[in-house]
Amino acid sequence: MIVVTGATGALNGATVEHLLKRVPAREIGVSVRDVAKAQRFADRGVRVRQGSYADPEALRKSFEGAEKVLLVSSNDPHADGVSLHRAGIEAAVAAGAQRILYTSHQNSRMDTPFPPGPEHAATERILAESGVAWTALRNGFYAHSIGWLLGNWREDGVIQAPADGPVSWTDRADVAEAAAVILAGDKEFAGPVTLTARKAVTFDDVAELASRVSGREVKRVVVPDDEWTAGEPEEIARMKLAFFQAARQGHFAETSPLLAELLGREPRGITL
Repeated sequence: MIVVTGATGALNGATVEHLLKRVPAREIGVSVRDVAKAQRFADRGVRVRQGSYADPEALRKSFEGAEKVLLVSSNDPHADGVSLHRAGIEAAVAAGAQRILYTSHQNSRMDTPFPPGPEHAATERILAESGVAWTALRNGFYAHSIGWLLGNWREDGVIQAPADGPVSWTDRADVAEAAAVILAGDKEFAGPVTLTARKAVTFDDVAELASRVSGREVKRVVVPDDEWTAGEPEEIARMKLAFFQAARQGHFAETSPLLAELLGREPRGITL
């Protein structure tokens, strides 16, 4: 059996949908905090059980009989993500899973200024020490999130943002599908695997794309970090700036052909 956590979320929910096209529903289980929200899967024959990283006992029961477990990373910025992920890994090991997969992030490392990076790196270290076969799905930066950084370019024809670097913006739906391909397949992917679009682009490139899409010139204007975040709540400003700092250092520039190979087609890029 394949058990997927976080199946009521956008990423792993899409992975379950793709799994249903590849394996019988009776071979799929989901572990979710609220079983009512997973009714659409239960109606199609998927095993639905309550489970939460904060409740190890329930989590172990939700993983019962699993050969493979896909753990989604915590998206709570205020939680101790590493501890939560450790609970998920330990529950999967206790349940007898033969392989644990984890939704990580490209270039996960301890020395990146991007806050989730060290958390993912620490989780991968726990996986490596678990004694169970593991795969870290190092997904590229999700392309839909670029909209939060571009400002009102459609209205004013200007993309104002701090100095950046190349980013291999990757479609979340594509990596969800790729996860299902890996889960349903026989090929073993050991350790970290990078799943990104084929090309890394800068905001200069995005401005050119925006110009083509809108039919008018869209200018790229570099503004100082502190000016760009003026008036933002401190936590949001810190997270946004961390992205640009990491991009300037090349942390999101890596690309890989693996996503295209798994999908059997060219991955999607940025859409504006």
